[in-house]
Amino acid sequence: MDNIINLQKKIVPELSDLLVERYRILRQVSHDAPIGRRALAGELGLSERVLRAQVDFLKTSGLLSFSSLGMAVTDEGNDLLRDLSDYVRKLQDLSKLEKLLVENLHIGRVVIIPGDCDKEEVVKKEIGRAAARILLQLLADGKKQHVVAVSGGTTLAAMAENVRGNEPNTIVVPARGGLGDKVENKANTIATVLAGRLKAKYRQLYVPDSVSGEILNSILAEDPGVKAVVEIIKSADILVHGMGQAKIMAERRGLENKAMADLIADGAVGEAIGQYCDINGKVVYVTNNAGLMMNDLKRINKVIGLAGGKSKAQAILSVIRASHQDILVTDEAAARDIVKML
Repeated sequence: MDNIINLQKKIVPELSDLLVERYRILRQVSHDAPIGRRALAGELGLSERVLRAQVDFLKTSGLLSFSSLGMAVTDEGNDLLRDLSDYVRKLQDLSKLEKLLVENLHIGRVVIIPGDCDKEEVVKKEIGRAAARILLQLLADGKKQHVVAVSGGTTLAAMAENVRGNEPNTIVVPARGGLGDKVENKANTIATVLAGRLKAKYRQLYVPDSVSGEILNSILAEDPGVKAVVEIIKSADILVHGMGQAKIMAERRGLENKAMADLIADGAVGEAIGQYCDINGKVVYVTNNAGLMMNDLKRINKVIGLAGGKSKAQAILSVIRASHQDILVTDEAAARDIVKML
């Protein structure tokens, strides 16, 4: 395949641009269907005239269907989209970039999605879709039971929405307690949605994030139900978690001004599961919470980190340096910026 791609780039480079454009159209429609032409043009940043020619071609090819509600990707289009995704990654040299990050970050696997989450919301959805495929592959290893822990956030919500399976012996749990997010992005909600998609069991953890150590110890001592859930969380063999920018995550957690100032002074740039680290991977601040901590990650069989966008490149690098990670799913913009920092 690499030889074919190299020939294509040299002889008909304009074909590569056309292929990527049609891939972006199919990808966007697959997430937003049914969608009208005007809305699709706005999402992709294309003129309606340019878009019309492309969607007409995709319809004639049997990859898009039209109805009064808008466009949708056909079954044939969805089958092609999976293969096309791999082809586009190779076409844009993302496979080489993945290998470079694997070698330099000492991580088992890196999956890079074309694009930039900061500019296209659909790229975040594609990160979620890729993570869903990876999770399903891990659950199909023949083991009798898995415990899957998940954190909160929009990327994790996208992953849960893309999962379809039948894993009645699996238990899904939140990795940590609640954060002041929208309900649909909380770890408890994502764990419930994911369990429903997998036909699995789930447990919820009703302990707010960032409680004092004294209150947390009191809850664990006096509530056997919470303690039992924490024990299940600690036994997780798969963790899927997000990575955030330290300052933004601190604001969402409502950290006091002094704690916020200390974070910034200590050089915190990244956050994962309630712990903040600097660009060299040093943990500089930890929030009190029941659930997983960074030092628990080395005991977990598979740890999958999800994050994208050029704005999160520093955060991703800091978290990987601070903790054990097996798989990273990110986007092209973040990956290229991480390489520059390396």
